[in-house]
Amino acid sequence: MTTDAARPACVILAGGAGRRIGGRKAFVVLGERPLIAHVIDRLAPQVAGMAINATPDPALDEFGLPVLPDEVPGRGPLGGIHAAMDWAARNGEARVLTVSVDTPFLPFDLVQRLSASGARAAIAATADGLHATTGLWSVDLQPSLLEALDGGARKVRDWTASIAAEAVMFDDASAFLNVNTAEDLRQAEARLLR
Repeated sequence: MTTDAARPACVILAGGAGRRIGGRKAFVVLGERPLIAHVIDRLAPQVAGMAINATPDPALDEFGLPVLPDEVPGRGPLGGIHAAMDWAARNGEARVLTVSVDTPFLPFDLVQRLSASGARAAIAATADGLHATTGLWSVDLQPSLLEALDGGARKVRDWTASIAAEAVMFDDASAFLNVNTAEDLRQAEARLLR
C-alpha cells in the first residue's frame, strides 16, 4: 500500500450474511455490477489503499484487494472495524476509513469531510441519524475497541459514544442508502437511472 498522509487506508465491511436480501451483499447486483464494485469505484480516488473485511471467498479475488477475516468471528461490524485497524496499523497507516459494502452511493468528498473534523474518530451523520460504520478511525483507538469487544460490546454506536466520536453532518441522506432488502435495491436502481 502506498502511504499518503492526506489519504487514509480504507476497508470495506462485507462480512454480513445478507439474509434480508437473499445472499451475500457484496455480490448483490445493482446496475449489472455487484454492490462492492460500486463502493470501490466511489472510494478508490479518495484513499491510499483498500481491503475487504469478509470471510475469504474466491469470488472476491476478482477485485484484487486483500481480504481480511475477523480475528474473532461473530463480533459483527465492530469486529470488522477492529480487523481494519489491525491491517492499517500493520501497514504503517495512522488512520483507516471503514464503510459498509451495502452503501453504493457514498459521497465523493467523504474522506475530505471526515478528515476535516480532525477528530480521532469521525463518523458520518445525516438528518436520518448516525451512519456509524462509515467512519474514519485513528488506529491508536484499537486497544479501546478491543477492550470494548472483550467486554461484550457488539453495537458500533455504543462504542463510538464511549470514545466521543465526532459526528460529521452530510446533507444528502440518500448518499448513505443501505441496500438491505429488495425494496432498498429497487430504490438504488431508481437512483442509478437519475
